[in-house]
This record gives sequence, C-alpha cells and structure tokens, in this order.
Amino acid sequence: QVQLVESGGGLVQAGGSVRLSCAASGLTFSNYTMGWFRQAPGKGREFVGAISWGGGSATHYADFVKGRFTISRENAKNMVYLQMNSLKPEDTAVYYCAASEVPFTVLDRAFTYWGQGTQVAVSS
Repeated sequence: QVQLVESGGGLVQAGGSVRLSCAASGLTFSNYTMGWFRQAPGKGREFVGAISWGGGSATHYADFVKGRFTISRENAKNMVYLQMNSLKPEDTAVYYCAASEVPFTVLDRAFTYWGQGTQVAVSS
C-alpha cells in the first residue's frame, strides 16, 4: 500500500547540481520522518539526510554533506526533495528515499518503507 518513488537522478558533471524528488503514497505523509540514503556499487547503504515530521521540520545531515545538500518536504503534496549542489564523483550512487514512524531518526533500521532508488552519476 505504501509506495515511495524517487526521480530526478541522472548524469552530471562534478560541481553541478541535481534535485531528487520522492513521491509518497499510501501513508499519512505528515506523520512520517523522511530520509535520504545512498548506496554505491560494492558499498553498504549510508545515511544522507532526514527531515522530521514534527512541526519544526528539523533536519540532520551526514558529515560528508558539508552544506552541499538540502532536504525539504512539501506535506501538502506528499513530496520530499534532496537538492544536491557542488557534486563530487564520490557522490555517485543510487539514492533512496525512506519513511519512518519515529518522530525523528537518522538510523536506517528505523525506516520502515523504502523506494526503489534513482541513480546519480557524477563525472569528473
């Protein structure tokens, strides 16, 4: 019933920008923490950023973001976004959005629902 669908991935040169979108359905979107994770070939899935379902819409990011990425949500549209700027080749990965019933969490095990991912490839 719950479905998360990512979009917006593609090929971009280093230093460029990509905006990823995640459309959620089958859940009361405003009651879920939404997160972004990524996985490069041969590597485990790692946390990128998350935004709470609380009124303050608190955000938290992985250290490697260093101000380059911004996560946001539009509850009225059941959408969450990941704006990625100043991309580096090491950002190349499949990016996943996920939903958690925990008010705020950055732990992947706390996210119940996952999308299928969208590929981002950053060329040097």
